Amino acid sequence: MAKAQEPEKVSAWGRVKQIGTVFSFTAKRDKLFVPLVAVAVAVPLVAALVALLLGAGWIWFPIAVMLALLGTMILLNLRSQKAMMAEAEGQPGASASIVETMRGDWRVSPAIASTTQFDMVHLVIGRPGVILLGEGNPNRVRGLIAQEKRRLVKVIGSADLRDFVIGNEEGQLPLAKLRVTLMKLPRTITGKDVNALDRRLTALSARPAMPKGAIPKNMRPPKMRGAQRR
Repeated sequence: MAKAQEPEKVSAWGRVKQIGTVFSFTAKRDKLFVPLVAVAVAVPLVAALVALLLGAGWIWFPIAVMLALLGTMILLNLRSQKAMMAEAEGQPGASASIVETMRGDWRVSPAIASTTQFDMVHLVIGRPGVILLGEGNPNRVRGLIAQEKRRLVKVIGSADLRDFVIGNEEGQLPLAKLRVTLMKLPRTITGKDVNALDRRLTALSARPAMPKGAIPKNMRPPKMRGAQRR
């Protein structure tokens, strides 16, 4: 299972490159992003210029620059998330990828059950308990979820078990609302319980693989020579 790891330290220049990459990604996919950024930058700068012409001190200019940067970062955060959701829509494994990037202790096991038609069920363990996320054809996905619930209910104890089918039809959870929905779930177990669940479900998934190829002669069952006589 994918466990929460300590975030790697990023240098100041690396952070600037990341922001530039996100800015470029959002600008290419959101036509309103650049005009909104232009407005967010222009309004405080124009206000500072007017204040200077009216005799105010130069202190308003750095304040206007800070407000312009703040507005740009807020827009970048909001519009980039929307662009990323639109980009991920319809991609196999999108819901698992989104949960893996969420803040907090979320343990994600992608595609614990799947079909050849790209229907899949992802397992998520967190403070709200155990969550199953289904993607693909709703009928086939619900069958996979029911199968996994029967398997998991035997080992999760009193932890809550929830399931969601990702989609835009009635009774489904839109991908754009997945992050907010999970964050709003009540925290019913502790961090220690999350670790215990993780260990139990990891052990449940660790099934010994059958050896490939021909069975060695010393492992084959003995042949019966003739009919057994009484």
